[in-house]
This record gives sequence, C-alpha cells and structure tokens, in this order.
Amino acid sequence: MTALRHFLLAVQFFTRIPITGRLADWVGYSPARLRASAGHFPGVGWLVGAVAAVAYALLHFALGAQAFAPFIAAVGCTMASVLITGGFHEDGLADVADGLGGSLQRERALEIMKDSRIGAFGALALVLVLAAKLSLIALIGTAGLQVVVPVLVGAHVLSRFWPLLLVRGLPHVGDAATSKSKPLADRIAAGSLATAALWCAPALAAMAYLWDASFLWATLLGSALAAAWMARWFSRRLQGFTGDCLGATQQMCELAVYLGAAIVLGQSGA
Repeated sequence: MTALRHFLLAVQFFTRIPITGRLADWVGYSPARLRASAGHFPGVGWLVGAVAAVAYALLHFALGAQAFAPFIAAVGCTMASVLITGGFHEDGLADVADGLGGSLQRERALEIMKDSRIGAFGALALVLVLAAKLSLIALIGTAGLQVVVPVLVGAHVLSRFWPLLLVRGLPHVGDAATSKSKPLADRIAAGSLATAALWCAPALAAMAYLWDASFLWATLLGSALAAAWMARWFSRRLQGFTGDCLGATQQMCELAVYLGAAIVLGQSGA
C-alpha cells in the first residue's frame, strides 16, 4: 500500500489526473513521500503513454489508409499527452531554452528561467521539438499500429527514467523556497532507481520484441546519449539542475527514443 501511495503521489504531481478528496487524504503529502515517489515516475509514463497510444489508435482506425493519417494521428496523440500532463515538461523545456539561450551568465540564466513569460528561445525550442516529435511519430506510424503503439508507450516510460539520474548526479540549484522539485534534490535513493528500472523493463522488452535487439539498443542508447548531453550542459552552464531542467531532459529523451526507432525502421527498409 505504501508503494501505491507513492505511485499516486507521482501521478498527482506530474499529471492533471484528479486525485482529490478522500483519495488525496489517503495518499498524503510530505517532502519525504515526494522523494520516495520518484521511483514511480516511469510508472506515470505508462499512464501518459497509454493515453497517447489510445488516441493514436482511435485516429488510425477512424482515418483509415488516407495519405496524411499517420501525421494527423501523431498530432492527436501528442495533444492527448499534453492535456494529461498539462504541458508540464514542455514548460520546462521552454524555460531552459530561454534561460540558457538568453544569457551566458549563470545567475542571469537562472533568473530568466524563473520568469513565467516565454521568450524567443523558448518558443523556438517548443516549435522545433514538437515538429520533430510529430514528424518522427508519423514516420514510425507508417510501419503499422503494432510498431508505433509500443514505441509511444516506451518513449514516455523511458524518458521519465533518465531525469532521475540527473537528480542523482547533480546538485539542485533552483530557488529552494519556491521550487516544487526541491524535495527531489535531497538525493534519490538507490532503491528508487531500482523501482524506476523495473517500471522500464516491460516497455523495453516490448520494443525489443517488435523487431530485434537493434531496436532496443537504438532507443536505449539514443535516450541515454540525450540525457548525458543534457547533464553535461547543465553541469557546465548551471553547475546543477532545476525542476525545469528535469522537464527539458524528459522532452529530449522522448524525442531521442523516436529518433532511434525511426533510424532502425529506416535501416531495415520498413
């Protein structure tokens, strides 16, 4: 029951799924519980990925074999994922792009990232990343529903694992008084990482089953490289991470999974 409480707290924190009333009272909240819920972040990815996959499948069957059906389905599933998360991670991506693109000075960059207004760098990052996502999902969708659905779910699950390593390896540099991610900054336990890995295992197995081991390694390696690049960027520019950095990392890792899958499908001639 403790694990269920932690999972529901992660759902409450990272989605718009209503957990209110008696259920919210039962789940409870404390910084320690939020920290313990970190291992269930990939579990939240299962929910978001399932919603995205259902949206894609419904549009796939409704539109049939029309030429632009995969692209329209990609738009629909992306809209569904944004609705269920409230654009939480996309907001982090925009803030990081504005901060690190807007100033080379660490303190000024952190100040810009706290500004709720979106700037030119943030707008560009959102447009480019969303365009890349839509294009890659549509491309993968041409291989059939049996391919794109596991990739969608796997991307949302796996992309929520890598930010935990960012928390594990870098210090938190956000405003402790206002940051919602501060409870996560007190070092994620090894047990939470193990729980997160267990959430990822079925999704990785499903993607590997689709094609062969190359499918698994391309998505796994691609997302790992994206996470490593983001970690190095934050370490060099900010000497740590903020909550926005975690959201931006999730977005880039999700995109990397789609890119890896599309490359393998292209090389196989699918």
